[in-house]
Amino acid sequence: MKQFFIVPSILSANFSNLGHDIKSVIKYGADLIHFDIMDNHYVNNLTFGPVVLQSLKKNGVEFNADIHLMTHKVDNLIPIFAKQKVSFITFHPESTFHIDSTISLIKSFGCKAGIAINPATSLSCLEYTIDKLDLILIMSVNPGFGKQKFLTYILKKIEKVRKLIDSYNNNIVLQVDGGIKKDNILNLLNAGANSFVIGSEIFCSKNCKSTILKIKNIINKFLK
Repeated sequence: MKQFFIVPSILSANFSNLGHDIKSVIKYGADLIHFDIMDNHYVNNLTFGPVVLQSLKKNGVEFNADIHLMTHKVDNLIPIFAKQKVSFITFHPESTFHIDSTISLIKSFGCKAGIAINPATSLSCLEYTIDKLDLILIMSVNPGFGKQKFLTYILKKIEKVRKLIDSYNNNIVLQVDGGIKKDNILNLLNAGANSFVIGSEIFCSKNCKSTILKIKNIINKFLK
């Protein structure tokens, strides 16, 4: 049976109380914690680096990390994050000269490897990499900032990737990131996604527990 993942993005969390926010969403049912690593080169934003993850782990905040590298160079960052025993490391094909080698580097540390596809990026790179991938991330906004509106035309792209995964290996996680809310997650489920990176809808809500439970209920009803 296909697994479904709720993955809060700390890009929208309260950084003055980050450890508490992460503990809360894990307690309420989040499956992974998403780290948007931005370098102000690949995208026009600067977020955080490995030291934030290291600090959280060192201070006893327990969670499974989902690392999304939005940087021009990724191979030098991969070992640093991988040594923190993260679950997934995902990168954009434009950010490396050798996609296959970068995937192999991630997996050499025992982490699961993912490729992120921007809204206007071709799916052609998947043809030659899908045999090594554990996750395919479809961006439903242009990367760089939170609180963006979901691009509805991405639904067709999700459907195409779901067909590709099902024809090859349905254990690959199909993740979507950007503008996901309670009122559009059913569309993503119908398109074939099974992992949902959700930032402001969770962390900026008045009650993140209630929000996560509502999302879980939508997924559970879909499965029936």
